[in-house]
Amino acid sequence: MTSADARNQPAEPPTGTPGGAPARVPAAAATGRADTRLVVLRGNSASGKSSVARGLRDHYGRGIAIVGQDVIRRDVLREYDTARGANIALLGRVAREALDAGFHVVLEGILYADRYGHMITSLVRDHRGVSHCYYLDVPLEATLVRHASKADAAYREQVTDSHLTSWYRERDLLPGGPETVIPADSTLDDTVARILRETGLASARPHPAPRYGRSRADSAKSPVLMSDPRVAAIPVRECGEPLVDVREHGFRVDPRKQDPPGAFAHVREGVLARLKHARSLLPAGTDLLFVEGYRPLTLQRRYFTEYRDELAASHPDWTADRMHRAAARYVSPPRIAPHSAGAAVDVTLVDQDGHELDLGSRVNASPEESDEACYTHATNISDQARRHRTLLLSAMENAGFTNYGTEFWHFSAGDRYDALMRREQHARYGPIELARHPDVPG
Repeated sequence: MTSADARNQPAEPPTGTPGGAPARVPAAAATGRADTRLVVLRGNSASGKSSVARGLRDHYGRGIAIVGQDVIRRDVLREYDTARGANIALLGRVAREALDAGFHVVLEGILYADRYGHMITSLVRDHRGVSHCYYLDVPLEATLVRHASKADAAYREQVTDSHLTSWYRERDLLPGGPETVIPADSTLDDTVARILRETGLASARPHPAPRYGRSRADSAKSPVLMSDPRVAAIPVRECGEPLVDVREHGFRVDPRKQDPPGAFAHVREGVLARLKHARSLLPAGTDLLFVEGYRPLTLQRRYFTEYRDELAASHPDWTADRMHRAAARYVSPPRIAPHSAGAAVDVTLVDQDGHELDLGSRVNASPEESDEACYTHATNISDQARRHRTLLLSAMENAGFTNYGTEFWHFSAGDRYDALMRREQHARYGPIELARHPDVPG
C-alpha cells in the first residue's frame, strides 16, 4: 500500500463522536529542562512544515530533534491517521525522550487539532523550558499550487489534488489560542528567522558546528586540555539545576570513589537525563558502570596538587607552566573542573553480570602509568578494547556528552569544556556545593 493509499482512507469520525474516541495519551511528569526549546509546527499538507523544520536545524546544527508525524505514523507504524492512532502517544513519547536528553525538539505535522490537540497541549504544559506553537496558514488554492511545483513526479501522481482537498482543514487551530499563525506570504527564510528569534534558538547557538573543528586524528595526538585558556574564557550562566543521586535511578555504581556524604554519586539533573539516554543506546548484555560524578572543590584541589607534585618530583627541570599543562592532561584545574560543577561523569562498560569489559587501561590510569593508553583514541590497545571504547564513546556522544580526549572514561555536558568544544557562547553549569544531609557529620 502506498503512502497516498494510507492517507486517503476514509477519515474517522471527529473526536467525541461514536467510534471516534481519541487515543489515550498516558499522563506524564515534567519533561525537558529549563534550557530546552519545544517548537510545534502545524498546518495543512504542503504548507512548508518539513522545510521549516529542516531550516531550523540547518541554522542551529546538531542538537535539534525533528519529530515528524509522517515519519512516526506512516514510516514507523504505517497506520491510518485516525483519532485512535497509536502514533499520537508515540509522537509525545519520542518528543519527551528527546527533551529529557537535552535536545531541542521540533514536532511537526498536519496534527489535526481534534486528534492530536490533547497530546500537544499536555507536552507544552509539562515542558520545563520555553515552548512555542506555530500554525502555517496556507489557503487551499496556494496549497495546490505548491504541490504542483514539487519536483517528485511519483509523489505528485500518488498524492492528487483530490487527496489534498479532502485532507484540508481551514485554520485548524488548537483550542485556547496557544498558536502563532504564520501567513502564506511569509517566505521560508523569513519564517525560519522568525521562529529562531522568538524561541531564542538564534542566540542559543549561533554557529552550526557541534564540535571545535578538530579531527579525531588530531584529537588523538593533542586533545584540547582543560588548562587551555579558551576553556577558562567561557562564561558561565548558571542554570540552577540541582544535584541528584544516580543511585536512586537504577544505575550500577562502583564504590571505588565512594565518600561518606555520597557526593561522588551525584550529578546535575540534566546530566542524569543524558546518562539514562546513553544507557538506552547500549546493546543488550552491556551496561554503564558509574564510577564518579560530583567532586567537591576541596577534593578537586587536592587531586590536582598531588598529581602536579608527582610530576614535579619526576621532572624537576620543568617550568611551572609546563607542569600545570601536564597536570591538566589528567586532572582538571580546580576553577574550571567539570566534576565540581556536577557536569562530568566517569563511566565504563560492564557485562550483564557486572564484570568490567576491557577498554585498554583501568579507569583513572594516568598517562605515565598507561603509556598514554588512557587517551581515548590511543593506538596501543587491543582491537577488542578499541571496539568497547567505540561502543562507549558512541553511546555517550549520541546522548549529548563530550569526551575529554586524555581519558576514555570522562564525559561532560553543560560545562565550560563542553561549551568550548560545541562552540557555545556560555556554559550552563558552574561550581556547585552539595547540600549536606543532616545525618552526615560535617
